[in-house]
Amino acid sequence: MINLTRIFSIKLLIGMTFFGLTSCTAPASESASINNEETQTTQQAQQVSANNQSCTLVKDGSGSQGKVNVRVEEVVTGLEVPWGIAFLPNRDMLVTERPGRVRLVQGGKLMQKPVATIDVTGSGEDGLLGIATHPNFAENRLFYVYYTADRNGSQVNRVERWRLLEDGLNASQDKIILDNIPVAQYHNGGRIRFGPDGMLYIGTGDARNPQSSQDVNSLAGKILRVTPDGQVPKDNPFPGNPVYITGIRNTQGFDWRDASTLLVTDHGPSGELGRSGHDKVSVAKAGDNLGWPTIYRCESKEGLVTPSLVWREATPPGGAAIYTGNAIPEWKGSLMIATLRSEHLQRVAFNPQSPQQVQVQEVYLQSKQGRLREAIMGPDGELYVTTSNCDGRGSCSSPQDKILRITR
Repeated sequence: MINLTRIFSIKLLIGMTFFGLTSCTAPASESASINNEETQTTQQAQQVSANNQSCTLVKDGSGSQGKVNVRVEEVVTGLEVPWGIAFLPNRDMLVTERPGRVRLVQGGKLMQKPVATIDVTGSGEDGLLGIATHPNFAENRLFYVYYTADRNGSQVNRVERWRLLEDGLNASQDKIILDNIPVAQYHNGGRIRFGPDGMLYIGTGDARNPQSSQDVNSLAGKILRVTPDGQVPKDNPFPGNPVYITGIRNTQGFDWRDASTLLVTDHGPSGELGRSGHDKVSVAKAGDNLGWPTIYRCESKEGLVTPSLVWREATPPGGAAIYTGNAIPEWKGSLMIATLRSEHLQRVAFNPQSPQQVQVQEVYLQSKQGRLREAIMGPDGELYVTTSNCDGRGSCSSPQDKILRITR
């Protein structure tokens, strides 16, 4: 008897190898370590629709050239892989450097002594990653970091709370908020943000285990939601569980379109399951499943969220922020995405009449500043991005990595 499933599997894998560039930076040999996932994914793919008109597929490159003239200002230089920015009430900044330092930018000047030095472990995409200040920072001086730690001889990703001391130049540990987030050399997520509801949202990667993204009992491949003290909110979609959104491969950027709707970026595959490329942007709400690894590209399947935008070539997206300022009114309401391998700032605007569909998608700063990691709106209404040229994948020349302000 002919094994039709086996034939479908072979054709699927051969076809997908023609999509070209890889999306994240894990080696193509990664697929060898997770071949046991292929049979299950092939069976799932038979129930998937490959065409979805609500999804925009960018087949070549990253998009059209942006039409707005913008200006780039250097805020500070001399950083080493600045991964996240948190603004203080006086408009100073706390900045994480992936090797384990929290730096202070005071009055537009980078202070030489770190506010805190955190003992991080590992290599690759782990280290000291995201940072966020408590909504009541002005009263309690609390901030949060996501980093890779050693826990009894094993590596874990951890969210920890710190307190900035009254002198503003030093910080002390306060408490662990969430521990034992799976870690790997690649796919570690790391972005943390406080939402409009005052809850802490945590983006994690699948830690090179694709099926963990579909496991609601795993912290990997998710957006998690906890209270500022690390408790599970009573209105989370899975009772007693910090999991808020599932089916993510490796998100480093998300922001809120409204109080209940998130725009989420995600890295596409880099060789696993015979797939590559296809980084994406999705519109998501509490309890949604963004589909990894069951669907990718512009595919759809009942119960899963089809992405709104997919790049066939490797982009991969870093931080993302909805533009809320007035300096560049043409960008108002757009999702601004820092990109790594493709070295540009991406603008994505959605159709007001069909909010799942992309209306405008364009490229700025193409190959002007190198790899871009963080994108965040500042309290002055300006967009700030960081470069990531010293992360081992870019060209790290003097004056090393920078924080940039994008304005008119």
